[in-house]
Amino acid sequence: MPQSPTYNPVLSGNPQSATARSYPNGNPTLGYNPAGARNTDSAVPLHRKEAVIHDYASDGPAPGNLAFRWTYGSNVAAKNRDPRVQVVQYNEDTFVLRQNVCVHWEAPFTYLLFGNEGALLIDSGATADAELYPLRKTVDAIITRWGQARGRNAVPLTVALTSGEDVAQNQGLVQFAGRPDTTIVPRPLGAMKGFYGLAANWPAGLGRIDLGDRAIEVLPTPGTHRDGVSFYDPYCDFLFTGDLLFPGKINISHDGDFVASLERLKAFAATKPVKWILGGHIEMMFVPGKYYARFATYKPYERVLEMEPSLINEALQYGREVQGKDMMLIRPDFALFNGVSPDARTQVWPEGVPNINAPRPF
Repeated sequence: MPQSPTYNPVLSGNPQSATARSYPNGNPTLGYNPAGARNTDSAVPLHRKEAVIHDYASDGPAPGNLAFRWTYGSNVAAKNRDPRVQVVQYNEDTFVLRQNVCVHWEAPFTYLLFGNEGALLIDSGATADAELYPLRKTVDAIITRWGQARGRNAVPLTVALTSGEDVAQNQGLVQFAGRPDTTIVPRPLGAMKGFYGLAANWPAGLGRIDLGDRAIEVLPTPGTHRDGVSFYDPYCDFLFTGDLLFPGKINISHDGDFVASLERLKAFAATKPVKWILGGHIEMMFVPGKYYARFATYKPYERVLEMEPSLINEALQYGREVQGKDMMLIRPDFALFNGVSPDARTQVWPEGVPNINAPRPF
């Protein structure tokens, strides 16, 4: 029968021609491989002889999957047997890691991104002890496996923080001290500004970490911390915001900087596609406006991690409302604490937020 250039004998029903087929891993012109979609490298053999050069440029965000329930701890932390570090592979170049809530109640997230010339670890968790929190061991294992699949013996690693002041995100940094082929972004504010080339234009400028055809942009976003930064990944269209914006209790340290940072995020997101905002923690329940108390090690009813980019506008609106006031303000997806204790309570439920009784976690 006539054969077009896209002919695949296996798909045409001629299995005897299978050994001569042109597309051993599937015909890229078929409908389930639309133009612009990123084809994965999952079928490549380990220990390749030549390095794979991945194409990080295409229309729309890179496909991936975050439809996963995070481990949620135990009433008795000492009896918890979940992994110390939970790893979710969003796609073949993007990993989301979470610290076990029974190791540290804030259960921070860290993010590992790969490009053609190196990897970036965003944040380092809340525990320094590698026995309790084996972050480096976990990251090293992922990098080794990724390097084997891509034919790379060496994968330089950069470790960066959304805030060097945030003890829930900077404690694991010591595990990477002395690690070969590793660059650690310095924690002191002045040195960090210099590393990103932002000394002369903080907080208005933009920094950059080039992983090789996957350039991560660095946005100064102080407000919850003086040295706060957010990271934008143009491959997945993710905005990593640390403690500035996440589904939890946002403790504002300087409300003027907080509002200004959200204004910059809003302006930035107007020029770049943002699929999701990924913060440093989850504290909210799936019930609107309800959150877990500090030090809780059992959180079975968490809200999802990812936030819609429209929440930048909502956070900005209510950030302006609390500016100059010592108050807390509850919204469905986050709560703002400005000049008050993170344990503060309100006697008046906010208008527009459904007041639904949260399930008891027992």
